[in-house]
Amino acid sequence: MADVEKQTLNKGYYGPSIPPKSRSYHSHGRGSGCGCCCCLLGFLLKLIVTVVIIVGIAVLLFWLIVRPNKVKFHVVDASLTEFNLTSDNILQYNLTVNMTVRNPNKRIGIYFDRIEAKAYYEDALFDSVELERYYQGHKSTHTLNPEFTGENSVSLGASELSNFNSEKASGTYSIDVKLRLRIRFKLGILKIGTFKPKVTLCDVNF
Repeated sequence: MADVEKQTLNKGYYGPSIPPKSRSYHSHGRGSGCGCCCCLLGFLLKLIVTVVIIVGIAVLLFWLIVRPNKVKFHVVDASLTEFNLTSDNILQYNLTVNMTVRNPNKRIGIYFDRIEAKAYYEDALFDSVELERYYQGHKSTHTLNPEFTGENSVSLGASELSNFNSEKASGTYSIDVKLRLRIRFKLGILKIGTFKPKVTLCDVNF
């Protein structure tokens, strides 16, 4: 009996298969992706902050070196030889305005590529003229002489008509003159941008 058991033990084992030992697997893909995204976001944030700081320093240095000042517009005198309103709201006028443009900057020149002067009475536009474009150098003064002559239909309400009659009786009219510009700045050999400022001059009394 013992010999039989030895023979049995020495033979191969044909029982049910023994399951292999379980192995634990760790997913590295998702965690690695998150790490890369965080690194990329951190890099972009640092890059943006660096660019903002550099631009800020450049603007500060530009201001300290150039010290830009506002261009000044001043009405020297004006002449109104005709200003009549007919019964059918036709305004007849002859207006000349003399004004100066002062560039106080030491290093900045100005290209006036377009100058449009507009004349208003009681917020109603009655004429506009295009003036000759020009270049204005550093610390210089230029003279503009827009002339408004002719007649035009205007829309005035009862209140505006009452004001017109009152001003006609006093011989003094309040007229607004405004400028619409298209300009560029010159700094050294650089020509900077295209800007479209609007200039509202103070009421001109005649």
